[in-house]
Parts: sequence; structure tokens; C-alpha cells
Amino acid sequence: MTTRLAAGALSEIASRASVPAYRRDQLTAGIFHFGVGNFHRAHQAVYLDALFNLGEGLDWALVGSGVREADEAMREKLMAQDWLTTVVEQEAEGTTARVTGAMIDYVKPADSVAILAHLADPAIRIVSLTITEGGYFIDPATQKFNPEHPEIAHDAAHMEAPKTAFGLILAGLMRRRTAGIAPFTVMSCDNIPHNGHVTRDAVAGLARLFDPALADWVEAEVAFPNGMVDRITPTTTARERQILADGFGIDDQWPVFCEKFKQWVLEDNFPSGRPALEKVGAQFVPDVSPYELMKIRILNGGHATIAYPAGLMDIHFVHEAMEEPLVRDFLTKVERDEIIPVVPPVPDTDLDDYHALCQKRFSNPKIGDTVRRLALDGSNRQPKFILPSVADRLEAGASITGLALVGALWCRYCYGETESGQTIEPNDPSWERLTAQARRAREKPSAWLEMTDIYGDVGRDTRFIEAFTHSLTALWSAGTRETLTRYLAGTF
Repeated sequence: MTTRLAAGALSEIASRASVPAYRRDQLTAGIFHFGVGNFHRAHQAVYLDALFNLGEGLDWALVGSGVREADEAMREKLMAQDWLTTVVEQEAEGTTARVTGAMIDYVKPADSVAILAHLADPAIRIVSLTITEGGYFIDPATQKFNPEHPEIAHDAAHMEAPKTAFGLILAGLMRRRTAGIAPFTVMSCDNIPHNGHVTRDAVAGLARLFDPALADWVEAEVAFPNGMVDRITPTTTARERQILADGFGIDDQWPVFCEKFKQWVLEDNFPSGRPALEKVGAQFVPDVSPYELMKIRILNGGHATIAYPAGLMDIHFVHEAMEEPLVRDFLTKVERDEIIPVVPPVPDTDLDDYHALCQKRFSNPKIGDTVRRLALDGSNRQPKFILPSVADRLEAGASITGLALVGALWCRYCYGETESGQTIEPNDPSWERLTAQARRAREKPSAWLEMTDIYGDVGRDTRFIEAFTHSLTALWSAGTRETLTRYLAGTF
């Protein structure tokens, strides 16, 4: 028999899972968060829940919202369970569950009036975001803010009722400025290099479209700390809900499953105050860049390296991909030969040990992370996770054979058909365009690199063009398995 998750059921659930040790009626809002997805609830909300369990920081509770229509479904499910979430940590040696209660409200995504009222409230001292890598209106080739995006142009002309997170943030800052209230800190929790700078560029870039003086004020007065976030958090499906019901007797309509490992490294730049997250494991450092680059290149680059060969081999789960010697050894060789050598040193960290930890995490048989999730949104992720390593190696005159093969595998995946002939369903916001290019590239590999908004100067480099052409030609003539075999044997 299962117990439906709700505030009134916590005493019953406490015999099966950890529950909040604090009184939720004593929480008050201090953070407004855009993007209440699985990662946020497995990461930022968990850190806050742990802090509240110490009896500290109770004025830093979360109010959530979103900017997509799909966010309303999340809101309805969480509202029905009093904004509570069950977080299930899965490792090979065991599974644990905890109910978190750090969020106390969730504003309707379309209700800009209510959102702006919260953003203008002096109690809100941090506005945070997890809106995915693709939500920052970044030009893939330049990695700069794109002020010409239609959604940005709309907000610039309709600041009385903006629709994007950045429009709402800017409108909230404008209200506070007019009222003489100190600006809130804007904290990105997305997996983007220099995410604080990227967020600042988006908010100030939007302001510059209609008021340059406002843009200058944003850049001078609003804090945008950079941060590195990490926790493998798969999508919730019926599988996860059933595991929770069977293992813990909890009926949660949108639980979060994740690994035990988590990491949060932040620059300590919060002029209006912050919760004492260092007491629950977060790291505050003067410069997050070394940690951030390490994670994006080695962990996220590693995910991209295994995603496409595994997808082409019809492998479903990530841990199954790591059980396939060709995929596992391909990851190891590309990381050790080409990625790690261009990652700068990180304080108190051995990069080889970090790589080994990533491999162990990828191999977790309990987590249920899917290859399809890793392969999602390559048009936004390749320019962030793979191509910077390519650019660094080209500049150093070093080999890019393995990284070019990673790119060719992505192209082959975007053809839309696995090695066995199974259809690959659309898995990118630009899937139609990618598929068309991949079909052209089958006969003319360089056609794939003509997407200059993705490849930029890397795609024009003759060394990369040659290596990519060789890799894609091999994939089509010999297949994925044989191509990987040759690469690993040094005969590629």
C-alpha cells in the first residue's frame, strides 16, 4: 500500500524515508527560481533542504515558476503534494529516499503580474535559473548573446509583460531600481561555461535594445556569480514512479531520481546576502572557472563522446553503454589523449582521478540515465562541450582524430537511423535542419561543417575538415563498431 505524498502524510512517510526536520510554516521566501525541473529539485533545492534541516537559513525558501507552457503541468503536480518532492539517490550498493520541502510556492508560468510582484519584493534577494543550455539565446558559433532572437525582440518591445526569464528578471530589476530597493543577485544554475557572465550578457543585452543607461546600470550594480553545478539526474518516467512506490510506499507524481554524488562551486558574489550553503557541502571560491572548465570538458564532453556511438548501437541506458567495451574504451582514449591534455590545472584536483570518478558515475547501474538524454540538443551542447577542446588542440597543433570522430558520430546520429535501421526520433530543437544536413553529408561530409553558426572557425580549419571527412566516410563505409575498433587499435 502506498501513501500519497502531502504535508499531512509526512509523519507516516517518516518511517520509510527522510522527511524535513524543520517546520515548513516557519519558512519565508528569499529565492525566486525559474525552471523547476528535475535538476533543480535534485540540486539547489536539496542543498537548501539540508541547510533548513540544520535549523538555519529559514528565510531563504524557494518560490518557483517557469516560462514554458509545459511548466504548468509540473506546477499542478507539485501543488497537489504541497510543493514537496521525493528525491531518490541510487547507487549500486543501495537506494535512499528523502522528501524535500524547500519550495513553498510556485507561480503560474503565464502570470507575469504575480511573477513581477515577487521579483519586486525586497525579501527576494536571489533570483536563480535552470532553464537548460539552450535557453540563454546564445549564438552557437560565437557563444555570444543573440539580441536578434524573436523572443528577445518581443520582450524589448513589451517590457510591461515580458515572456522570457530574462525579460522578467530585467522588469523586476527596473521596478526595484525605481522603488529604491537593492537589486537581487541573479544566479544561473545551468551547465554553461561562465554561466554568470552569460546571464549578465542576456539581461544587459536585452536592456541595451531599448535603454543603454539601464544596461550600464545592470552591468555595474547587479551581481551575476559564476557557478559550477553537477549531479546526474535522469528524466522521470513511469519506471521511476513505480520504483518509488514499490521500494518506499510513496506515491509521488513527479519524484526525482539521481546519483548520490553532487557538487556546487560558486563565486562568493552576493551583495544582498546568501544562505550559508558552505555548511551543507557547497564550495565558495574566488574563481569558479577551473572547476567549471574541468566539468564541462571532461564530464559533459564525456557524455557527448559516449552518447552518439551508443545511440547508433541501439543501447538504451548509459550504464549499458559503459558495459560495451568499444564505447567505454573510446571514451577513455578520447579523454586521455585529447580532452584532458587541454584542461588547465584545477586547485586540489587530479584530473585523471576526476576522469575515473566520471567513468564510475556513468557506470552506475541504478541511476537509469538514458543515452537519448545524453544525445539531446547536440546543436547547443557540441559548441559548449566538444568544440572548445577541438579549438584548443588545433591552436596547439595537436591531434584531433578522436574529437573529429565524436563530431562525425553526432552527424551520423542526426541522419535519424541507427545501425540496425531503427528510426531515431527527433532529439534536438533543430532536428529537421540537422537531419537534412546529415543526409547531404553522407555524400559530401563537409556539408555538415557548413553550419557555421555551430562550427564557426573550427569548421573552416582544413585539419578538422580532413579529420571529420575521414571519420564520417569510415562510419558510412565500415559502420560504427568497425570504425571504433580501428580507432582503438591505432589503425584508423
